Amino acid sequence: MRYIRLMAALPDDWSTRHSVLANARRTAALINTLSSADDRAPQPRQVAEVLREYGESEPVELAPDDVVRMRAAALLLREVFAAEDVDAAAAALNRLLAEQTGPLRLTSHGGSAPWHPHLDSHDDAPWNEWFLTSSCLALTVLLWDHQRPPGGLCASPACRNVYLTSGPGPARRYCSRRCATRERVAAHRRGQRATDTESGSGSGNS
Repeated sequence: MRYIRLMAALPDDWSTRHSVLANARRTAALINTLSSADDRAPQPRQVAEVLREYGESEPVELAPDDVVRMRAAALLLREVFAAEDVDAAAAALNRLLAEQTGPLRLTSHGGSAPWHPHLDSHDDAPWNEWFLTSSCLALTVLLWDHQRPPGGLCASPACRNVYLTSGPGPARRYCSRRCATRERVAAHRRGQRATDTESGSGSGNS
């Protein structure tokens, strides 16, 4: 269960830490932490570290069952990132909004924060409900604002990470420069081996 603690943060600081883009980045980071390659859920401390990194105030207390349910939410959210185009991403978000979220409401957490929208049932909603609904809200606004999928799946076969597609420029395919560089190097080596094989075959026929 989440417990909202009164905060003394300035409104400008709160707005920066809880902007749509900041919430979407937190969504991607949590999905990547929660949906690892194996079937095991991460440790609560690992998830708590991500939450703190993205501005969640103390106390950040998660039980193993919280993480299991958050992992299930992450797998649902991956469907949005797996969408091939904006129509498919919108359809995935519409399904989640219809099946997994409550009506839009405004809250100030008892006066401790500026008024802002929520889609969870109440301010002390369980971690998994808060994670899924706040993520749906942020991804919906990004799709609405940019009229394109809010993110994608890393194209590297060795990586399961998701990424955000924010800002202008060419379409992104990898979650990080590390993955992009690794795949370029692998493609270059495959091309070099193919060239060497063809050269060897040509020499044998001469």
